[in-house]
Amino acid sequence: MTSRRIEVLDLLRGIAIVGTLGTNIWIFTDPGGPADVIGALGRPETVETLLRFLTNGKFLALLTLLFGVGLELQYRSAARRGVPWPGWYLWRAGLLFVEGLIHYLLIFEFDVLMGYALTSIIVAYLIGRSDRVVKVWMITVGTVFTALIALLTVGTTSESLDTGPESSTLFTDGTYPQQVAARIEMIGLYRIEIVLIVPMGIVLFLLGSRLMRAGVFEDSERGATLRRRLMVAGLAVALPLNLVTAFAGPGWFLVDRYLLPPLVALGLLGLVATLARRATGAPGVLRRGLNNVGRTALSSYIFQNLVASALCYGWGLGLAASLDDLRPWWVLAAWAGICALFMTLSTLWLRRFERGPVETLWQWAYLAPQGRSKNSDERVEVSTKR
Repeated sequence: MTSRRIEVLDLLRGIAIVGTLGTNIWIFTDPGGPADVIGALGRPETVETLLRFLTNGKFLALLTLLFGVGLELQYRSAARRGVPWPGWYLWRAGLLFVEGLIHYLLIFEFDVLMGYALTSIIVAYLIGRSDRVVKVWMITVGTVFTALIALLTVGTTSESLDTGPESSTLFTDGTYPQQVAARIEMIGLYRIEIVLIVPMGIVLFLLGSRLMRAGVFEDSERGATLRRRLMVAGLAVALPLNLVTAFAGPGWFLVDRYLLPPLVALGLLGLVATLARRATGAPGVLRRGLNNVGRTALSSYIFQNLVASALCYGWGLGLAASLDDLRPWWVLAAWAGICALFMTLSTLWLRRFERGPVETLWQWAYLAPQGRSKNSDERVEVSTKR
């Protein structure tokens, strides 16, 4: 893969990380916090609904596709070096699961890394299979997943949703240890999203792998044709439908987050890759910042959730409660400020170091049991959530 294509992947990862914060910031800035996600969906604010629509599910799906691309690159690397597959990749998946568990317990209820880890174990055994086998898996899992979403949506649209503990003061008045204790106590409820993340991830991981093989990032006619088709399907067809479901009420939440956004994400992937190919001259400040966030994706993902918690929760500055009357505009300011902060910090960090801080620790944990040095010629590429 050429350096230009690596840069495109970094840019896409950076955009995905910024976009996941665009989704999660609405959770952090709600006085009810993660415990009141369903209640927040039922509020009739038109502007906030439109702003949520811009990010909800789309960048999670984009990140998931890119994780599949990364898995394909790791599989190719193993094949070139003649090492067994999945081999040590399973250790990598185990580390990702532990990383996600720690992130869930200490920082954020809706972490996706645990789901990605479980998905990657399954896909690791499929990625090297024939196109026919992979196609059968994608169609089968995709059909079951779509049927599950449809069935659940019938239930949620035919009955009033329980809006949850709107009166909870855990995130406005609770201490940090109390929030950690609540995550432990409610792990079954908060982790139930994995039931949807894993099947969606299987399809998108495999799709990302196959798009890579089909040349979606190539500077060629077949690459350009594929990107145009993705843009039409994702942006001309799926995006307008997604806008309808965004305003259809909380009963359509599952379709609005898990079914249509992956199609929109394909359009975004095609659009960003096309614009990156057409760009001339040196990258500007914004693109350099996004590229650097993409290179430090795991660090940036954890950092953004930690900073948002400190700004919004009662054990920190408590801005979710004190600025609630300024919604939705202060939420946009918080998102922009946090993004500017981690884009700046990632840029400064990479001037001195090759990888982000968490990526460096993660690479050491991956290589140490193998008796390999940090200067090994295999780069450990980590991509993350939500």
